[in-house]
Formats: sequence, C-alpha cells, structure tokens
Amino acid sequence: MPLLEIEDLAIDLARDGARRRLVHGASLSVEEGETVAVVGESGSGKSLTALAAMGLLPEELSIGAGRIRFEGRDLAELTEEDRRILRGGDMAMIFQEPMTALNPVLSIGRQLTEGMRAKLGISKSEANARAVELLTQVGVTDPARRLTQYPHEFSGGMRQRVVIAMALACRPKLILADEPTTALDVTIQAQILALTAKLCRENGVGLVLITHNLGIVARYADRVCVMYAGGVVEAGEARALYRAPRHPYTRGLLDSVPRLDLDRSHGLHPIPGSPPDPMRPVPGCRFHPRCARAEARCRAEEPPAEVQDGRLFACWRPLPAPVSEPAE
Repeated sequence: MPLLEIEDLAIDLARDGARRRLVHGASLSVEEGETVAVVGESGSGKSLTALAAMGLLPEELSIGAGRIRFEGRDLAELTEEDRRILRGGDMAMIFQEPMTALNPVLSIGRQLTEGMRAKLGISKSEANARAVELLTQVGVTDPARRLTQYPHEFSGGMRQRVVIAMALACRPKLILADEPTTALDVTIQAQILALTAKLCRENGVGLVLITHNLGIVARYADRVCVMYAGGVVEAGEARALYRAPRHPYTRGLLDSVPRLDLDRSHGLHPIPGSPPDPMRPVPGCRFHPRCARAEARCRAEEPPAEVQDGRLFACWRPLPAPVSEPAE
C-alpha cells in the first residue's frame, strides 16, 4: 500500500459565479522512504496538489473529483479535527519561502517545540532537547543558543534548515516539500536538497519534492512526475525518464537546462511560448500550441494517459521508446 496515493485529482476555482478547473485528473503515489519529484513550470498545479493533500486549499478552491489516500485512508472522509491531528504529525510540509513560513515575533525554539509538545505529548525540557538535536541534524551550529534567536537573525539558508527541522520534529511519515530551495543560491540549494533527501532516507520518510527545475532533482529522486497546465503528462522511474523522455514537454524541460559539458555554441533551447491561461481552457492537448510534433488530432482531442513498461505518459505522438536499458 502506498504511503500517499492521489488518484484522478481535480481542483476547481469558484470566482465571479463561474467555476474553472485548475488541476485535471492528477495522479501520483509515494512509498515509504521514497523520494518523488513533481516538476513543471510555474502554474502547472504542483503546489495546489500538495496543498490539497494537506487540506490547506484556500476557500475559493475545492476538490472537484478524485481521491487522496494516506496509508489507505480516504482523507475526504476524515473530520477537520482528524485532519488537524494528521497535519503536522504524520504529514508535514516544507513551504516555499522560509521567511513567511516562520513567525517573526516568536523565537526559533518556541516554534520548534510548540508542535512537538502538542503532537508528541512531551515535556518542555524533552522538547528543547529534541529541538537542539534537530538543529544539529540539519547543520545549524551552536543550536542551544540559536533556540533563543528570531528568524531575522538567520540567513536564508539557515532559515530553510530550521523549516526542515520543524517538518521533521514530530517524526512524520510523509513530507511535502514545496520548492524548498527557490529563494536560495545554487550552492545552498544543493546542500539543502542533499540534506533533505538524506534525512528522509535515514528516517524512512516519504518525500514529495516539488520544483520547476528537472536539473536539481536528477540525483535525489527515485521517481519523477511531470505536470503541465494542471495535469500529469509523464511519470516514471527517474533514471529511465531522464535517459529517454516520452512526452515532448519533458524533453523540452530537459533541453532547457544549461549544460556545462557542451561548448557555448550549443546555446540554450527554451520551450517556445507560455503555459496556457487556466481561465481560458485549451482544446485538445494543452501542450499543443507549444509543441513542434502537434498534429490535427492533438488540437482536437485530449490524449489519454497510457502506461508502457512502467512509464505513464499522455501524448498522441510520444517520443520513441528506448531500445534497451544501458548496461550497469
């Protein structure tokens, strides 16, 4: 049984008397101790999918279809009190911007220990001891002193380490990390991603890593789920997907990553155009206005999701499948 299973999820926006579908039939699953990367451009529905799993959708958004199961339990059947107990306990989230995720008027120690005392039922001294242990684990120096400090006294990278410690504080089974390195420089990005993946492996925690950059997750993800315009267009084992993507959008994301092993004459190859406006649905395949392989059928009919050799993709004209796996 998967730790988290999202099946045919649809998320609707209600505004000005109209209803628009922002996420269309998204599906993904996460096993215990597994890292699944969810990638795609801004506006593809990555964060909304994570917020729906946590039960944190804004009021104007609602789940229009599909199911979200955690350890086999349908989360839609839980009461709000049950969801509150689950959220921050067995399920935790690392938000995109640590400065807004942390309360500026509360000390780091207060913010780290508050959840532990409520969820784990431990004493103040036990919570402080675990807070010191967690800060040490995520690489914060002089942790006992740091507990008395406030978020503005930390650098961006250190604040993100604190947010990771908060996510791990109540010993969750699943962590949803929503673009946790967006505000950090490239060197710190690599450190934070390596640290998060390492801690999750060591603790048997399932990790959903949400990002717009395929390049930075190549070495950390076990599986990759590619989203575009609110839907999953390709998903599969990370190594196979990187070696031979089947969907043109996945190929475009990979080609847009700068390559240091090629000379400057190679240039950059961005995907032409922009993602569609969710308020103005695109008929057929939502990627067809930007796709060089598009034909008449792509513009008229939405492609169904197919599964071949463990790879899911939704495309009328998929890229060729690899002939064989390379030798180890």
